[in-house]
Amino acid sequence: MTAVPVRARVAFRAVLAVGLVCAVAGCADEPEPEAASASWREPDSYMYTLRSSEGRSLIGAFRITVRDGAVVRAVGLDDSGRRVVDDAPDTVPTIGELLGEWRQARRDDADEAEVAYARDGHPERISLDWMENAIDDEALYVISDFEPADG
Repeated sequence: MTAVPVRARVAFRAVLAVGLVCAVAGCADEPEPEAASASWREPDSYMYTLRSSEGRSLIGAFRITVRDGAVVRAVGLDDSGRRVVDDAPDTVPTIGELLGEWRQARRDDADEAEVAYARDGHPERISLDWMENAIDDEALYVISDFEPADG
């Protein structure tokens, strides 16, 4: 057995203790998904950027304007997004509709239904996979540039 000097053991324990405290404190800053979803309320009017990938139905990047709880403007930011806006503009969702899809996936016992929240509580990433080995049943929604309307 190798003898470790007392000073090294004390230093190791101090570093370990600081690491544990930082890890616990860091976790305390992140809200639990249920707590964050319960505290965030979708505003009646806002704008956001959506990047949707995987699956079949809604692929592309969009800048979306919501007024009175409904999408009133959607701009495709890439070829796929422009195609969706031209061919099926009613499929462009509000953030509330995306969260509704996540809730439905949870109720349906999907293999994956995860949501990550920003510090202000709005969702930033929703990942869904209804059946682990199925093809094209996944959805990944990344929400950015969220701007609630003034007033």
